[in-house]
Parts: sequence; C-alpha cells; structure tokens
Amino acid sequence: MSETSNSTLQNPISKYPQPPFNKQPQQVPGLALKMDPQPDHGEKTYKGAGRLAGRKALITGGDSGIGRAAAIAYAREGADVAINYLPEEQADADEVIALIEAEGRKGYGIPGDITHEAFCQELIAQAVEKLGGLDILVNNAGHQQAVDSLLDLSSEGFDATIKTNIYAPFWITKAALPHLPAGSVIIATSSVQAYDPSENLFDYAQTKAANVAFVKSLAKQLGPKGIRVNGVAPGPVWTPLQVSGGQPQDKIEEFGKTTPLGRPGQPAELASIYVQLADPNASYSTGQIYGAAGGSGHP
Repeated sequence: MSETSNSTLQNPISKYPQPPFNKQPQQVPGLALKMDPQPDHGEKTYKGAGRLAGRKALITGGDSGIGRAAAIAYAREGADVAINYLPEEQADADEVIALIEAEGRKGYGIPGDITHEAFCQELIAQAVEKLGGLDILVNNAGHQQAVDSLLDLSSEGFDATIKTNIYAPFWITKAALPHLPAGSVIIATSSVQAYDPSENLFDYAQTKAANVAFVKSLAKQLGPKGIRVNGVAPGPVWTPLQVSGGQPQDKIEEFGKTTPLGRPGQPAELASIYVQLADPNASYSTGQIYGAAGGSGHP
C-alpha cells in the first residue's frame, strides 16, 4: 500500500494569508491587481489534465476573483474561454486573456454591462461566434454592497443588485439555451449568504438565495434535454468584490477570521469545483449546490 509523504501535505490554515489585512478601499468594481495581498487565482499553481479538452466556455465576471480562477483552470484543462467584465476592469481582463492564450487556447474578452438585456443577448451572440459554439456557461458576475440599515438602502442600489445577480443570469441563460447542445453545463455562483445572511447584505443575500432556486428549478427543466445545472456557494473569498464596498473597511481588516480555518478563501481554492461541475465525468450531478466556505455555511 502506498503512503502519502508528509512533504506533499499542506495545512489549509497556513496555506494562504490570514488576517489582519490592511484597509484598502476601491471604487466599484475594483481591480485584483490593486489588492494587498494579491489574490491567488491559480496563475502559478493550477495544473490541468485535459478534463475539458475541446470545450467552449463563457464566464461572466471572468476578469478577477472566482471567475478568473475558473477561466485559468478551464484553459489549462483544454477549453477555449470567453470572459465578460465591465470596461473599467480591462486591466485585469487583459491578464486573464494572456494566461488563457499562454495555454495554447483561444481567449476572448467581451466587455459590457450585463444589467442591460440587449447587451446580454449580444454577449451570447459574440461568445458563440468567437468560440464557434458554447457548451459551458458560468453565471458568476455579482454585485455586492454592504449597507447597515434597510433605511439606507436606495432603490437604485437595490435595483443594481437585483439586475446584476438575478436579471442578468436570466437574460444570459435564456439567450444561450438555443445554442447549448446535450452535454452542456450551466454553473451559477451563489453564496453562503443564501443560507446564513449577514445583516448588512440584505439585498445581496436575497439574490444569492434566488440563484439557488435558479439552479434547482432549471436543472429539472433542462435535465430531459441533457443539460446539467449546478451551483457553487462560496464563503468569504478574497476578491475585489469585497474591498470595493462588499464589506465595510473595518471588516476587511479581519475578513475571514471567523471561519473555522481562520482566513478567507482564495479564488484558486474554488477552481477545481468549477472544473468538476463542467467535467463530463460528473454527468450525474445536476441541481446541486457545492459549498466552499472554510468550515462555515450549509451546502
């Protein structure tokens, strides 16, 4: 019987930076390249094994955070990848496209605002044209702004959260469905907030619960068509979403400390989940929510 050498083991507690962190306010939507410490998206660590060879993926919010980690992993597993992002995030997006192309895969950036239905339709049209088809759709982009009191939550702010986190996946998925053959997958990024909402993320938590229902309902609808639908519910992960208003700056200093692992997750630690859900070998997994919350959360 073979034995695992202790030299190959890593303590998950000390694997990545632990709080306290410096306060680092950014304007929405924020850039990963300005964060301290820099998030790990798997740029130097993710090793592919051809699990998604020949696949064609579109990832919203693919410039940074979890979407970026998924894009890097997909390319290293053999997929061509298109990413969507806001024009203000071009600097981060350029890095991702370069990483995809470094793997010998096709990488495309499609900037635009997914809170507009017409752009969501154009996004799918461009992705299908550039990739030559589509069989992996990752609805990952999200909007999160911490507001202490419901009385301070404006209709404009509420609307931005709902449109980004609920309307956009609806519009994008609806436009994509006619192009998705049997064997395709749809993956949604939900959150631990869907199960254990924070008092200052009233609107965001509701949308993340809606994402869970999106997955479970659509999986039943599309199962007979051979299309799988799953989701991921992360806990606190070190991304620009958090430092650009997703958390108050005093909470950024201790971000992730209350988890059993005592630190926030890094995007790279979730990449393998997105690969697993897209992998044809996971063909019986649909309607599921996969958790990654450092010991907290419910899925």
